[in-house]
Amino acid sequence: MSTIKEYLDQNKDRFLEELKELLRIPSISADPEYKQDMLKTAEVVKSRLLDAGCDTAEVCETPGHPVVYAEKILDKDLPTVLVYGHYDVQPPDPLDLWDSPPFEPVVKKTDIHPEGAIFARGACDDKGQMYMHVKALEYMTQNGELPCNVKFMIEGEEEVGSEHLEWFIKENKDRLQNEVILISDTGMIAKDVPSITTGLRGLSYVEVEVTGANRDLHSGLYGGAVANPLNVLSQMIASLTDENNHITIPGFYDQVEELSEEERQKMAEAPFSLEEYQKKLDINNVHGEKGYSTLERASIRPTLDVNGMWGGYIGEGAKTVLPSKAYAKISMRLVPDQDWKKITELFQKHFESLAPDSVRVKVKPHHGGYPYVTPIDTVGYQAASKAYEKTFGKTPIPQRSGGSIPIVSLFEKELDSKIILMGFGLDTDAIHSPNENFGVWNYLKGIETIPWFYKYFTEMHQQ
Repeated sequence: MSTIKEYLDQNKDRFLEELKELLRIPSISADPEYKQDMLKTAEVVKSRLLDAGCDTAEVCETPGHPVVYAEKILDKDLPTVLVYGHYDVQPPDPLDLWDSPPFEPVVKKTDIHPEGAIFARGACDDKGQMYMHVKALEYMTQNGELPCNVKFMIEGEEEVGSEHLEWFIKENKDRLQNEVILISDTGMIAKDVPSITTGLRGLSYVEVEVTGANRDLHSGLYGGAVANPLNVLSQMIASLTDENNHITIPGFYDQVEELSEEERQKMAEAPFSLEEYQKKLDINNVHGEKGYSTLERASIRPTLDVNGMWGGYIGEGAKTVLPSKAYAKISMRLVPDQDWKKITELFQKHFESLAPDSVRVKVKPHHGGYPYVTPIDTVGYQAASKAYEKTFGKTPIPQRSGGSIPIVSLFEKELDSKIILMGFGLDTDAIHSPNENFGVWNYLKGIETIPWFYKYFTEMHQQ
């Protein structure tokens, strides 16, 4: 029998090549043109789970993209870990900002990853992190180290709001029963500072449309006499925050959880260099809500951001028009106890009220999710903490994340399970951005750590 470190040494090249094969498939859930690639990816994930030791695996149809479900049941009296991940990825645009093609994975050395990082769309979010669990299972089954039952639910719609996952869960509630849900779709503070994510922000995502005249107009003949939807939209968006970067939507903060000074002080103890933060992002200064630190702004405070804005002429040269329409995509990150559906309603009502009568406004809600906070006194959290201690040699820091995984609160509601967020990414991995990457060290460290979670969780659960 091999130890996990020996098994990694023997198989790390194969583990990396298998991940590259998965990353070559452009599983972009947001674009219907990639439907066949989505199906192909699901089939590959199913095959890899069977190879890793699952007794059964299947590609389950949904009203949208399929879910891959697999399981290995040792004994119904043993605890069950449900692993969640996703095989879909963000669109790679803008392509011209990638240093190498997004679906042609390459390993390159960087200052942060002198041992190399794999560059490709989905490398960290979430194919690389999801695949750590597949390889951890392979080790445990090959070496007789799997101590409990395991189930996998790998979906294909996370990047578009997990629209049909609730349907799937309700249709499969019995076979999804578990004692804990394990997810790796988050990060840690640094390679030498392990952390466990204990909170996620919620999300409300909308698209807005402002319409002026019934066609594009000549800016010389009509400029100054007819409303320009781009100008109006810019003014409306600018008014959504005040001089303190406080969101101006009435009622927006009514349900915001205010952390105690003691909790804020504990957050401030996490290692953080503002100078290094600015250097990594090539910015001269940070920006955000007055009265809060950078770490607080990015985790425990709600936000409103324009994710895209367009209209009129953007081609080469000049074309003097007043566009008929202007558009923007806007996301709001939410904190406990904000209800994303209520926030979406508040946004819509307020945004429509901002429009002058010279234009028409339409707000189209896209998707959303609830915030989530997990306690640190559960068996699952303690098992995860011990697993990190075993492989990193230090106790992980509990940390709230600024990101959102909309389905996490759904899991607790529908399956009555606590969620453990064991992420191995870093904030320099450029997820959702050009040149997304995942450190080879982080990938292998995740595979090394996960089996220890199973061991400790089973032992502690049976005490």
